[in-house]
Amino acid sequence: MSRLEELVGVARESVGRRRHEVPLSELRRRVGTLHGSRPFNEALVRPGLSLIAEFKRRSPSAGEIRPGAGVGEVVSAYERGGAAALSVLTEERSFGGSLDDLRAARAASSLPILRKDFIVDPYQLYEAAVHGADAVLLIVAALEEGLLASLASEARMLDLDCLVEVHDERDLERALVIDADVIGINNRNLHDLSVDLETTAELIVDVPAGKTVVSESGYDHPEQLAELERIGVDAVLIGESLMRAADPESAVRALTMDDEATREHLADRATEG
Repeated sequence: MSRLEELVGVARESVGRRRHEVPLSELRRRVGTLHGSRPFNEALVRPGLSLIAEFKRRSPSAGEIRPGAGVGEVVSAYERGGAAALSVLTEERSFGGSLDDLRAARAASSLPILRKDFIVDPYQLYEAAVHGADAVLLIVAALEEGLLASLASEARMLDLDCLVEVHDERDLERALVIDADVIGINNRNLHDLSVDLETTAELIVDVPAGKTVVSESGYDHPEQLAELERIGVDAVLIGESLMRAADPESAVRALTMDDEATREHLADRATEG
């Protein structure tokens, strides 16, 4: 069994447990009381390379990353540093996340938020909406073709954007079949957890014009991000290096190299407040 298959199996078990604790009918009722979302997709297409800053407690490859990290403190620092959007890991067993982390991020930041998890059931889409997500991750390799399409369709009905993640040419073909607007190219092989930064460069040439491309995994230097922008990537998702930084705000600003955008964002937030 590959690591991905193991994580998907755990996700299915977890969904079954939570569905017993909180019925889908209750989540549907709560979704009906929500008012609006923050446009995740739009945040990724501003001029320059947009940064999706991730809150992640641990990972199978890195172990504990930032023990005792406070969600509000970290995501607020990301926002001050100029991040365009947030990603929050909610998988519990391997990544130490929770829906509580998602809710705390929503309360602490005005940025749009991606729920990053192994989404395998429509139930999780309703969870995401209820707990404050604006987008969800759909991993092509983890989903059969019909389920991938139905999850993407139901997410749209819930006003959730989708980051459709691919790892190879076959995944990309399947993402294009469902007409995914935002395609995440993950440099990490989810079967053996190795990272190859050439994955993004190899796959982006087959992405049609008009799609938003997000590169994921393995980045921690501004020079790497400059190269991504050069080859046409719209956004980059970074977690581990930011979570390990002594000063996450400065770490984000160093990667974005865009003090002006940071000032404009904070000024807009002050006006809205």
